[in-house]
Amino acid sequence: MAVDETTLDTLTEENAELLQAMIRNQCVNDGSPESGHETRNANLLRDELEGCGADIEILPVLPGRDSIVARLPGTDPDAPALMLMGHTDVVPVSPEGWKVDPFGGERIGNEIWGRGAVDMLNVTSSMAVAFRHIAKSNKRYAGDIIYFGVADEEAGGVYGARPLVEERWDALQCDYVLTEYGGTPLMGDDGPIVLLTTAEKGADGQIITVSGEPGHGSMPYRTDNAISKAAEIVRRIEAYNPGAKIDELFTGRVKAQNFDAETEAKLLDPGRIEEALAEMEPALARNLHSCCHTSFSPNIIHGGTKINTIPDKVELEVDIRILPGETTEDVQRHLHAAIGPELMGSVELRPWSDEERGSTSSSTETPLWGALVDSIQMTYPGARVMPSMVTGGTDARFFRRRGVPSYGAGLLSAEVSLGEFMSRFHGHNERIDIESLRLTTKLWLDVCDRLWV
Repeated sequence: MAVDETTLDTLTEENAELLQAMIRNQCVNDGSPESGHETRNANLLRDELEGCGADIEILPVLPGRDSIVARLPGTDPDAPALMLMGHTDVVPVSPEGWKVDPFGGERIGNEIWGRGAVDMLNVTSSMAVAFRHIAKSNKRYAGDIIYFGVADEEAGGVYGARPLVEERWDALQCDYVLTEYGGTPLMGDDGPIVLLTTAEKGADGQIITVSGEPGHGSMPYRTDNAISKAAEIVRRIEAYNPGAKIDELFTGRVKAQNFDAETEAKLLDPGRIEEALAEMEPALARNLHSCCHTSFSPNIIHGGTKINTIPDKVELEVDIRILPGETTEDVQRHLHAAIGPELMGSVELRPWSDEERGSTSSSTETPLWGALVDSIQMTYPGARVMPSMVTGGTDARFFRRRGVPSYGAGLLSAEVSLGEFMSRFHGHNERIDIESLRLTTKLWLDVCDRLWV
């Protein structure tokens, strides 16, 4: 809904204060069932929304792993319902790498610092503030507006969106979803380009069990040490190149970034893309590489029992992200090629998760996409809004698999480059600027004004 500048100033301050409180709640998710503690942020959000006129429900999955849903009924039961979804958990942190307390939620200059400031508590807080403002204003749209503050996104949604979408669709029912990540403006010669997420890579992580023969650690010569073989397997996976897939989404992403003609030509050539990436800042290179490659990241290793015993079994957990159109069979083929036949005889592969693993995407041929384009162009006149793919997983995939169009959105200021912004995801010194909080809050209000016209 349209707001004047004074009201928007007030909402921005409310957003900043709510974001600080959510950061300080330290809802750190390390993947274990007992971590997360998202009940803290669920209760905070419930307190923020109570009395606004919406129907509010706490949705438990495990003790301490609550999510929250609030619904503002529309005036037409046949009109499409819009969900604003943000997760409430954050990833672990290494405090020694930070300039400030990562859970202090400090406001330094025009930025809020803290774990989750970028991923994605700023969006979660801005959605709550916009939702509450609409509810308290007594403005009612044709369709329902649903606010969903969900737990466990950072560990795959096992204790959050996945079971809730499957078992509590009565509470979550919607026709469109807005969530993370999108909205970075790229300033080109022909005006701004804003990327919104319409697709995400699939997650097909594998557990690689490496077998050897036990023996005494004092006699290692010519032994079959599972750790030694696992180290070689990790080296080979790191060195493996599955080849670049230059599709329409990747081509659009490259062209949006206003590279010089030679760099652009290299990036769009599978035979020369590595040369172009080697010349870029690391954060931007990593993102572009993952947008056109199946990626393999060996992130966890378990093995060994005793310092004087040669290990006969090691487990590697490998995060694998697949491009649209790829399958588990492709993943198996890649791993066989990377590891090699002489080591595959000592290896067993099994999926890390039983979740459906393919990539998901949403069409832009929807009224919601049109509302997003119109709303963004109010802030960045003449901007071209382009679909893009996110390399990590989001809870949008659970809704897309139910046929619900889902976009990663938001609207950021032009103060921070795409490469710098990407480096803050799960990184040290995570922070978001106040202007981006303002623009994103305004975006949700503008979209609601335009979706049901």
